Amino acid sequence: MNLRDLQYLLALAQHRHFGKAADACFVSQPTLSTQIMKLEALLDVQLVERSARTVILTEAGMAIVVRARAALAEVEAIRDIAKLARAPDAGALTLGVFPTLAPYWLPHVVPRLMQRFPKLELMLVEEKTEVLLEQLLAGKLDVAVIAKPLDDDRLISADLFDEDFVLAVPHAHPLAMQKHVSLSDLKPHRLLLLSEGHCLREQALAVCAQSGSDEFEGFRATSLETLRQMVAAGVGATLLPMLATVAPVPNNPAITLLSFEKPAPMRSIALFWRKSSARSALFQKLVPLLGAVPQTQ
Repeated sequence: MNLRDLQYLLALAQHRHFGKAADACFVSQPTLSTQIMKLEALLDVQLVERSARTVILTEAGMAIVVRARAALAEVEAIRDIAKLARAPDAGALTLGVFPTLAPYWLPHVVPRLMQRFPKLELMLVEEKTEVLLEQLLAGKLDVAVIAKPLDDDRLISADLFDEDFVLAVPHAHPLAMQKHVSLSDLKPHRLLLLSEGHCLREQALAVCAQSGSDEFEGFRATSLETLRQMVAAGVGATLLPMLATVAPVPNNPAITLLSFEKPAPMRSIALFWRKSSARSALFQKLVPLLGAVPQTQ
């Protein structure tokens, strides 16, 4: 049995199609099919039910896939240990960030990170929280920046920073003349919110529940920038995270930004990585660099 055959089996389990699995493994379909049959012969058990349209794993096949995935993850961890022994602060690092943070936070931290770790090859992935978690657990990401709470006993977390929300209103809005707002000030007003799947939507709904306000029905944005433009157009008010309102983000003269009275609504940002990762020491070094952002307290 070799690792390559286990990789072929995992690809087949994922794609449920010999051709697609072969493409994913960069081999021909006959090569992959032959190796799967050799693995079945070696183990003396059928792993796959073959038909013209689909591939179904047998009960034994599914059980072996679980063990194969764990075995390959351990092999990758061994490789990581060897790489770290040669160059602990070098190599590729895949960092996942959710969309309502990434474009506003990264300009503050990436230059500092590159200066401190010049041999680190940083690769950035921007996805919604649900996808980040899935990719982190699958080993496709090394670390991910996610808003708390997130409880998963397979992960380690380190707090980065707390980020206040501010209220963005059109200049003609009834609240625009105030210097600060309280949660109770929101009660008569409806807020523009993001669409399903964004963690900021859930955080904003929690603020609505606390204040007695409601969602602006009939409109859901797919990005913070769409929300910002809707506010500038006079459609309504919304919540923006603090980092989305400070330089290098340009000021929009059609929008008034109002801070909340303390304690302000906010979100807590943390760094997450797998307990099984061999790079925990490096990730701990990243925490103070990733957590040093302006005007978030």
